[in-house]
Amino acid sequence: MEISNPSDDLNQPLLPSATKEIPQKNPKNSVAAAWWEESKKLWHVVGPTVVSRVSNATMNIITQAFAGHLGDLELASISIANNVIVGFNWGLLLGMASALETLCGQAFGAKKYGMLGIYMQRSWIVLFLCCFLLLPLYALAAPILKLMGQPDDVAEQAGEVALWLIPLHFSFAFQFPLQRFLQSQLKTAPLIWVPLLALVVHAVLNWVLVSKLEMGVVGIAVVLDISWWLLVLGMYAYVAFGGCPLTWTGFSLQAFSGLVDFLKLSASSGVMLCLENWYYRILIVMTGFFTNAKIAVDALSICMMINSWEMMFALAFFAGIGVRVANELGAGNGKAAKFATKVCVVQSSGLGVLFFAIVLIFRGELALMFSPSGEVGAAVDDLSFLLASSILLNSVQPVLSGVAVGSGWQAWVAWINIFCYYIVGLPIGAVLGWGLNWETKGVWAGMIFGGTAIQTLILCFVTSRTNWEVEVEKATSRVGEWSISDKDMESHRK
Repeated sequence: MEISNPSDDLNQPLLPSATKEIPQKNPKNSVAAAWWEESKKLWHVVGPTVVSRVSNATMNIITQAFAGHLGDLELASISIANNVIVGFNWGLLLGMASALETLCGQAFGAKKYGMLGIYMQRSWIVLFLCCFLLLPLYALAAPILKLMGQPDDVAEQAGEVALWLIPLHFSFAFQFPLQRFLQSQLKTAPLIWVPLLALVVHAVLNWVLVSKLEMGVVGIAVVLDISWWLLVLGMYAYVAFGGCPLTWTGFSLQAFSGLVDFLKLSASSGVMLCLENWYYRILIVMTGFFTNAKIAVDALSICMMINSWEMMFALAFFAGIGVRVANELGAGNGKAAKFATKVCVVQSSGLGVLFFAIVLIFRGELALMFSPSGEVGAAVDDLSFLLASSILLNSVQPVLSGVAVGSGWQAWVAWINIFCYYIVGLPIGAVLGWGLNWETKGVWAGMIFGGTAIQTLILCFVTSRTNWEVEVEKATSRVGEWSISDKDMESHRK
C-alpha cells in the first residue's frame, strides 16, 4: 500500500481553486434570457394567429368590394347577412370551441397526447349539433331583419343570401376546433399557409363567379362557402396526413363519451366570449336612435373598424396566453404559468400604448381612410379619446380572458361579464347618452369606463391573487378526470 507524504498534504491550498468551485454566471438564468425564451414561445402562437386573422379579415374586405360593385342593395344585403346573421353564430361557436384551449392545452402539457384528438372530435360533435339548433336564424333571417327595422328589399335579399351561407355556417363547427387543436400543441405553420392559400382562392373565385359569370350575390355567397371550407380541409389534411402523429390517431368512439360535461364547458366558453363580442355591437344599434344618426353611425363604424384592426393583435395574445398557461399548468409548472402571464400582459400593453398614442396624434385624420366627409372626420375626432381608451383597455382585457380560458375559469368569468357589461356598463351608458344628452359619447364612455374598465380591474385583481400551485392541482385533476386510460388508448390505436 502506498503511503502519502505528509508534506504533500501541507502543500495543498487551504481554499479550493476559484475556477473550480465558484459557479460562473449563466446568462440563460438571467431574467432577460427567461423573458426572451418566454417571448419566443408566446409569439410562436401570436404571430401565426395574427396572420390567420388578417387573412380572414381581408377575405371579408374582398367580399365587400365585389358586393359594392354590384350595387348599394347588394352591398347592404351581403354586409347584413355576413355581419349580423353569420356574425352572431360565429361569436357563439368560436367561444364554444375555446373550451379546447383549456382541455387540449392542459392535456398537451401533461403529455396526454392521445386525448387531444379525442377532445377535438368531441368538440366537432357538440358544435355540429349546435349548428343545427342555430339554423332557424338563417331560415327566418328575412323576417328577423324586418323586425330589426331593415328595409324590406334589403331584408329579403339578405335572407336569400343567408340561406346560401348555411354551408359556411357548418364549416365553423370543424374549423374552430381544428385551430385550437393545432395551437395547443404549437403546430402553427398550417395556421399561416392555409389561410393565405384560402385568401388567394377567394380572390380568384370572386373574379370568376361574380365578375365573369355574373352570378351576383349568390356567387359571392358560394365563394364564401368554398373559401371557408377550404380552411377546414387544409387544416384537416395537415392533421390527418402525418402533421400530428402523437395527437391524432384517427376517429374513435371514445369521442361520444363525456359529451354532457364537454357541452357544459363549451357552453360556458361560448357565453363568456359572446357577451364580449355582442357588447360593442349593441353600441352601434343604440347610436342609431340619436339625432343626426347617419353621421354618428358612420363615425362610430369607422372607430369600430380601427378598433377591430387592433383587436386582431389583442385576440392573438388571447390565444397565445391561453395556450401557454394551459400547457404550463398541465405540465405542473405553476410559476411558469405566472411568468408567462406577466410577459404577455407587458407586451400586449406596450402594443396598446403604441396604438393609443397613434390614435391621439392623428385623431380625425384617421377617418380619411374611410370617408372624405368633413362632418364624419370631425365626429371621429370628437370620439378619438374614447377610441384610444378602448384600444388601451382592450390590450389588457383579452390577455386576462386568455388566462381565464387557459386555467378553466370560463364559468365565473361569464358571470363577471354579465355584471360588468350588462348590469353596470349598458345602464351607465344609457344614462350618459340620453339622461345627460351626451349621445354617442355618453353611451360609449359608460360602456368603456363603467363596463370594460371594471371588468379589467376585477380580472387583474383575481389574476394577481391567484395561487398558481392550486391551479396546477386543479389542472392535474381535470386532466385525470377527462382522460381515457392508457390501456383504452392503446387498444384504440391497435
